[in-house]
Amino acid sequence: MGTLDLGLIGNCSISALVDQAGRIVWSCMPRFDSDPVFCGLLRNTPDNPGDNHGTFTLELQNLARVEQQYLRNTAILVTTLYDQAGSAVEITDFAPRFHQFGRTFHPMMIVRRVRRLAGSPVIRICLEPAHDYGAGIPAVTFGSNHIRYVSPQLALRLTTDASITAVLEQLSFVLDRDITLVLGPDETMTEAPGEAGQRFFSATRNYWHEWVRSLGIPFEWQQAVIRAAITIKLSTFADTGAIVAAMTTSIPEAANSGRNWDYRYCWLRDGYFVVEALNRLSVTRTMEHYLHYIVNIVANMGGGHLQPVYRINGHGDLAESTVPDLSGYQGMGPVRIGNAAYYQIQNDVYGATILAATHMFFDERLDHPGNESLFHQLEALGEIARRVYNRPDAGLWELRNTARIHTFSSVMCWVACDRLARIATRLGLHERVLYWRGHADVIHQTICENAWDASQQSFVESFGGQELDASLLLLHELKFLAHDDPRFAGTVAAVERHLRKGDFIFRYIQKDDFGEPQTAFLVCTFWYIDALAALGRHDEARALFETMLACRNPLGLLSEDIEPTSRTLWGNFPQTYSMVGLINSAMRLSKDWEEGF
Repeated sequence: MGTLDLGLIGNCSISALVDQAGRIVWSCMPRFDSDPVFCGLLRNTPDNPGDNHGTFTLELQNLARVEQQYLRNTAILVTTLYDQAGSAVEITDFAPRFHQFGRTFHPMMIVRRVRRLAGSPVIRICLEPAHDYGAGIPAVTFGSNHIRYVSPQLALRLTTDASITAVLEQLSFVLDRDITLVLGPDETMTEAPGEAGQRFFSATRNYWHEWVRSLGIPFEWQQAVIRAAITIKLSTFADTGAIVAAMTTSIPEAANSGRNWDYRYCWLRDGYFVVEALNRLSVTRTMEHYLHYIVNIVANMGGGHLQPVYRINGHGDLAESTVPDLSGYQGMGPVRIGNAAYYQIQNDVYGATILAATHMFFDERLDHPGNESLFHQLEALGEIARRVYNRPDAGLWELRNTARIHTFSSVMCWVACDRLARIATRLGLHERVLYWRGHADVIHQTICENAWDASQQSFVESFGGQELDASLLLLHELKFLAHDDPRFAGTVAAVERHLRKGDFIFRYIQKDDFGEPQTAFLVCTFWYIDALAALGRHDEARALFETMLACRNPLGLLSEDIEPTSRTLWGNFPQTYSMVGLINSAMRLSKDWEEGF
């Protein structure tokens, strides 16, 4: 069903994806990684376009065209439907989020406000939630102003001032007044739906305006950065601080590729890049909450090893299975839940975790800065990193049937030791500085001896290999090489020769478990843009950044992957990594405020 021209609404408890026709086609409740209440995005029904199972649809009879936009600087989405006679309906969608009674109100709730703009529009409301990943239909009961949808896992209540009969029987009717539909917990509302909807709308709009006003943003590309920042905020699960990689599962990385994965979880390797973006945006409260999520995972290791990925509650069991009752995005299954990467050995996670946590020792704005006790907890990760830096692993690209000594994993083990030395310096722990600096130097020398290919004048993807991968673009970002080190320029040049296709950088081009990659991983191109900037190639970097902005969907969002020729977006959506890449590149490339004026 449809494309990735979708809008995201949410409130850091739940989220929903709305298509260009104003249909809610994806939403998991009561949290991001739960069973989807709306799963139409992964149901392929070309032979039965009237099938609304797993969607929340507001149909306009004789639909002619649609307009869609976010209210400026908010997560409130407005869809305007026009019929062939010129009648028009406006749908305003949001999930309430605002401060109330000394805390933040962010319930499991979606509000849809429907307003007649012109003429005599005829509409039909089709609310058909699902459960068990599309297999089940909830039991339905109703009262004078509400409808209950009850499944074994969840009970929802629609409270509305629309006709209950019209909703239950999906009857068409002339919209002659404003109506409000509030879908949320199975609880009685103490005020009229229209009044609650207006109050929630005003408070939520004000919340987002205040939040955006507090952002640190570049002089250029402000709207793009603001939309990316809001999207990252919506990807945060407020209760634990986790930030998910994406809201969806099983949108393939390329057409019919089988590269269908569940991304509704938190990858530790994303941590540094997310923290860096939040820091640049001055979103310190969200950043600190996310850091505490990461620190809590470390505290609960129990002497074991770190997994690459965890649930948003911090648990590590993500057993992977397929769903038989969903055909997949555009019919391209399988649909998977869970992610088998959780049991892989990926040695970069130790450096990624320490790198993210380093902010806690250097950022004076934080309420709970890092201390010596936390440092010693991180040292346990460093000890693992120094032992495994030259051992085979699955690598950051999570190869399922191949293990080798990946250069990026080894570099991240160096990062673990290097940052521990820097933290120890900050804390005045001289002996620990010498200890970790010594290990960092050994690892650095080993990488330079085993991952440098003199014939290509480049670092390579694995020890003793010849292939390249896009993670090598991060050698300067991670401070492994200086920006003026000729080895960095040589590596960027080699990546350009081998991994650039058109305007985009591929993760790698060699065959893997699923054949040759067909799409580019969007964040890799942002890494390339940052590398160009580090090398002083600013005009090239800015031009390519503008190209990347043009690849966003009509609402300013990016998925994980892009097909280089058609520039069709693929992969799970919206992808936090891609939005973070946009923010970090914009911050690096923008004119400063004084120069801009």
